[in-house]
Amino acid sequence: MRILLVEDDVSLQRGLTRAVSDMGHQAVVASDGAYADTLLAAEAFDLVILDLGLPKLDGLEVLKRLRARRKQTPVLILSARDQLEDRVLGLNTGADDYLNKPFELSELEARVRALLRRGLGAQTSIGTLDWSWELRQASIGGEHLSLSAKELTLLESLLSQADRVVSKETLTNRMGDSEMAAGDNTVEVYIHRLRRKLAPAGLEIVTIRGVGYLLREVQDGG
Repeated sequence: MRILLVEDDVSLQRGLTRAVSDMGHQAVVASDGAYADTLLAAEAFDLVILDLGLPKLDGLEVLKRLRARRKQTPVLILSARDQLEDRVLGLNTGADDYLNKPFELSELEARVRALLRRGLGAQTSIGTLDWSWELRQASIGGEHLSLSAKELTLLESLLSQADRVVSKETLTNRMGDSEMAAGDNTVEVYIHRLRRKLAPAGLEIVTIRGVGYLLREVQDGG
């Protein structure tokens, strides 16, 4: 999953980034509200972890603008504003959960998992493939499907947008290889490997030239 961390405290940024990475997800960091708003308007995220006391644009305004664009991305507020009225205001503005600072890392991780499950469902089934979002495991007809770390990331990304095109750039970013450029053929190599592994599930990854890739069930006659 791709998670946007909106936090201006550098030390907390690092801790949150490490926690998200340890959970197997990709963290994108925004240090101020204006930049977060720009990212949310232009890119897709699976979850937003949002501070309220931000430079340039307050976190509540970021949240208001996100919901005004009718995006249903789950939002977890992390804030030192711990009064009841603050929590009620945050939830009424469109947040899905609210966690006061300071917090225990184990509680944060549990809430992140719960929000991701709520957004995608605990399990996705397509063709004869079953995918557990919490365990990040795939099976075909009840048999575990062995995948490399990069293949897992690709499958997870494609499943989160099933029947929709995912750009090559997005897949490159989610694979998290700083040496990988969107123009090289690394993504194609892993897509080719994943195609072969998904074929028994009745699934295909279609290349949309110049745009990206589409995961779908094999069409009649396809």
